[in-house]
Amino acid sequence: MKKILIANRGEIALRVMRTARKMGIKTVAVYSEADREALHVRYADEAVCIGPPASKDSYLRGDKIIEVAKELGVDGIHPGYGFLSENAGFAQLVKDNGITFIGPTPEAIETMGSKLAAKEAAKKFNIPMVPGVDHSVTDVNEAKQIAKEVGYPILIKASAGGGGKGMRVVEREEELQEQMERAISEATSSFGDGSVFIEKFVTSPRHIEIQVLADMHGNMVYLFERECSIQRRHQKVVEEAPSAVVDEDMRQRMGEAAVMVAKSCNYLGAGTVEFLVDEKLNFYFLEMNTRLQVEHPVTEFITGLDLVEQQIRIAKGEVLSIKQEELSIHGHSIELRVTAEDPLNNFLPNVGKLISYKRPVGENIRVDDGYEEGMDIPIYYDPLLSKLIVWGVNRDAAIRRMLDAISLYEIKGVATTLPFGKFVMEHDAFITGHFDTNFVKEYFTPELIKQKEQEEAEIAARLALQLYLDDKKRLKVPHVEPSPWWKVLR
Repeated sequence: MKKILIANRGEIALRVMRTARKMGIKTVAVYSEADREALHVRYADEAVCIGPPASKDSYLRGDKIIEVAKELGVDGIHPGYGFLSENAGFAQLVKDNGITFIGPTPEAIETMGSKLAAKEAAKKFNIPMVPGVDHSVTDVNEAKQIAKEVGYPILIKASAGGGGKGMRVVEREEELQEQMERAISEATSSFGDGSVFIEKFVTSPRHIEIQVLADMHGNMVYLFERECSIQRRHQKVVEEAPSAVVDEDMRQRMGEAAVMVAKSCNYLGAGTVEFLVDEKLNFYFLEMNTRLQVEHPVTEFITGLDLVEQQIRIAKGEVLSIKQEELSIHGHSIELRVTAEDPLNNFLPNVGKLISYKRPVGENIRVDDGYEEGMDIPIYYDPLLSKLIVWGVNRDAAIRRMLDAISLYEIKGVATTLPFGKFVMEHDAFITGHFDTNFVKEYFTPELIKQKEQEEAEIAARLALQLYLDDKKRLKVPHVEPSPWWKVLR
């Protein structure tokens, strides 16, 4: 494999390119008109514009991407995450054109892309499932009967869903019809598939996922877990590895279950099996993401592996160079998604120009980003500015390092999630590990950040005043009576 096209943009495109360059592989960037000056465009060996700013006219145009790949003699295409990364049709198109898709097979993507199909595949291996049904439900009366059997509250979920879309929690029967209609409508508009199913709503869940790797020769390993429970609107904000609540026995059981899920669809490459964990630490299969995860760097920190390199080597047909018994966890890693969203205004997007942008630098601090000072953040795409990742010898050290890194990060021009990240790192629930996916709802309000910032500003003002007064005392010239000898000497 001599040349790779990265069918993505921003930080993940740069992330893949850096590993490719390290491996001696040339890279091709594709970009929209809005990304002409983007860092991934400048970093690549070759770059081609594929359309207008809107994703549907550029980054989602699989036909144009294939056209560029063939013109430039590309050997492989890496999809990153988002856009076409979990599109079975695109993976098949890549394969049909004699190009290597750096990811799973189209069949695996299709199976795991449907939550219903994924449940059906995993069920054969006796993987624990959340109580509910594994078929599409459209009739309200049937839904009411299912709800009575599993017990309220229930969760209506889009089969093809993701990112919280097509998902509704129903507390009482009288809410069921309206919420079901909303879920079906949202699923149809977001994914072109209105299929929904029903399962028991786990009231205090943790979201814990397992990273897996699988080669073409039947070898599969799990790279331990990531804790992803700090979320807003069902989307992750803070991730860490390992989890504070998973012991060795649970880790092995979850890891082995994840490998079985991967085997159920003859998986290939890097993938992530997601689980819900209840307050009694029972775990249930949720879904499988057939791509590289946004939070993959925390796994890289604790294992010492480059997951993009592993993806490329697997796609080239190489045998996995690591065995399960050779893997171990080293220290602790935490990631904060630094997005252009305002935590003081319900995390609404806050795009604009980066008037000032200075990355934190230091030992065990990693910043994956795609921006630099003076650049505009386009309104067309996800508002992710960067991923701030740290490592420590233990969890306490990692939290301390994250707080240091946040304080060193300087961003002006847009509001970001940095203050929220600081809030999380300093909160007792996070420090003690006693939290779940309801963290934001239970503990966070914008007023708490404002109050904290005001207290810190007052402390800084008092400190500045004290320093000023101390300096004034030291610099004041004392009044000294002239010595009698002065008159004599005159």
